[in-house]
Amino acid sequence: MKLHQRIIKLALLGTCLLCISNAPIALGQSTIFDKPSTDVESPGKVYLELNFITHFASYADGGYQTYGPRVVVGLPGNTEVGVNGFYTRAKPGEPIVIEPNFKWQFYADETKGLAAGAGVLLSIPVTRRSKGTTRAMLYAVGSKTFEGRYGPRVTAGGYTLAGWLEKGTTKHGVLLGYEQPVTSKISFLADWASGNNDYGYVVAGAGITLSPKDSFYAGYNFGNQGRGNNSLGLYYGRNF
Repeated sequence: MKLHQRIIKLALLGTCLLCISNAPIALGQSTIFDKPSTDVESPGKVYLELNFITHFASYADGGYQTYGPRVVVGLPGNTEVGVNGFYTRAKPGEPIVIEPNFKWQFYADETKGLAAGAGVLLSIPVTRRSKGTTRAMLYAVGSKTFEGRYGPRVTAGGYTLAGWLEKGTTKHGVLLGYEQPVTSKISFLADWASGNNDYGYVVAGAGITLSPKDSFYAGYNFGNQGRGNNSLGLYYGRNF
């Protein structure tokens, strides 16, 4: 068995072992940058995010700009549903993609700083369907928040992809995340998904709390594969 497959199984097993008892929801954002966190929105609450991602190059050299909203709605039972939509300006043109998603936080213990969740994200091309395929990402993650005024949170888990995938696409991988508050309003954030696929990036940057309802994030993406496979991401979020 390959080493990365063992790591994924251990990560998923460790996440499932966290599910011992019921506890209240831990409040926070549903992703770190673009990899899932263990948080879910509170029932009846809505989170809206506007995303802009760009690769600084001419279209002829692979440059692009991606625009898209993300909406998440909290539901009873420590669950949430959401949908993402992305339009990319590039040459040749790329499909417009929608991404329905669902997450269940099946364990949370604030006194111990532990939480765990699992979910699924569908990726569906709605234009230029010959250039894209429908696929699903299934994942499980667990997190530990350390004590202290600016105690960090570490997230780890694994994912698997289902659906038609191009030859050479990695189907299974590891998810890692790190969140470090620097001040009461500024945090350092980083997340990573292993593998050679659309999710195989490491992202690092900062999050700023603008108000109790508004936040802004900026991060740089570095692809696991391909020279020059990088981009800048800017994200504005608001809670309702």
